[in-house]
Amino acid sequence: MYCWLLLQIYPSDLTLLLCCRDLYAQFLREMIIQPGIAKANLGVSREDVTLEDHPLNPNPDSRWNTYFKDNEVLLQIDKDVRRLYPDMAFFQRPTDFPCQLILDPENEYETLRRRVEQTTLKAQTVNRNRSGVTNVSSPGKALNLYPSNEYEVLPNGCEAHWEVVERILFIYAKLNPGIAYVQGMNEIVGPIYYTFATDPSSQWKEHAEADTFFCFTSLMSENRDNFIKSLDDSQCGITFKMESVFSKLKEKDTELYLKLQEQNIKPQYFTFRWLTLLLSQEFLLPDVIRIWDSLFSDQERFEFLIPVCCAMLTLIRDQLLAGDFTINMRLLQDYPISDVHAILIKAKELQDGL
Repeated sequence: MYCWLLLQIYPSDLTLLLCCRDLYAQFLREMIIQPGIAKANLGVSREDVTLEDHPLNPNPDSRWNTYFKDNEVLLQIDKDVRRLYPDMAFFQRPTDFPCQLILDPENEYETLRRRVEQTTLKAQTVNRNRSGVTNVSSPGKALNLYPSNEYEVLPNGCEAHWEVVERILFIYAKLNPGIAYVQGMNEIVGPIYYTFATDPSSQWKEHAEADTFFCFTSLMSENRDNFIKSLDDSQCGITFKMESVFSKLKEKDTELYLKLQEQNIKPQYFTFRWLTLLLSQEFLLPDVIRIWDSLFSDQERFEFLIPVCCAMLTLIRDQLLAGDFTINMRLLQDYPISDVHAILIKAKELQDGL
């Protein structure tokens, strides 16, 4: 069983757990579908909606209008999840439990991967050179959105782990239009999905997608203010949290604080990424999961992230005190210490006022 079920970011009650999985399947049925296809109890009937709705319908309530708007979000998600943890092969590998609801040829649900391919193809740009020759190019190729090493074609009936993550983020964006998808959410959902999809028990691993979705949703309910720009300067926004790191540093190590102030190294230069992504880009994935274990189990939850960030600074204080602006920025943006155990011990000392 997932250890994080015990950390109260996902229901440990089995009945509620099964209800959540059923609900996620319903989300897939309702949201991963192309307009013009009617589904009833997984039937295979196609509905002719041309008279009442069509791709050029300007009505805001048009299903096609919603479909095209969703594609804008999907393209951003797709670009981000394809490069998720590029130093690991895991997310490019096929999952042992592909979503049969989507991949079953008897069903007419489209895969998001296919939807992206169709969208980029339909959005081809036409360029005419000075000699009158017309060139048609795909924006995906022109912008190098899909490097060959990130776009391996899997056999029919298979899907890569990154495709599962893409679907989770797309469903979340559909259900939360106020925040939708913000770049960086892929870095939050990645470690969660990896933890669930590599569970030793196949009984749990089989439901990694649905379980990750609800765990991610629960996590975002506590952490979403970091991704809402209008809240940046509020007490619950990211600016306040970044300044809290420096306030804690000033309290615990005035000399280092003054050194950073003297060099005009502002907290937003590095703590923005540390805080919004919960340090997921600063360490290797197993170390990220170890840090998250401490964050999720701490009574103060994400408040503990402040002393963790402060501990990261104090543990490299000698290097920072000796370095100039360029050297110090390099240290802070490519953190040199990999011993997360030492960081967490120091953070606990700072939290306890030692």
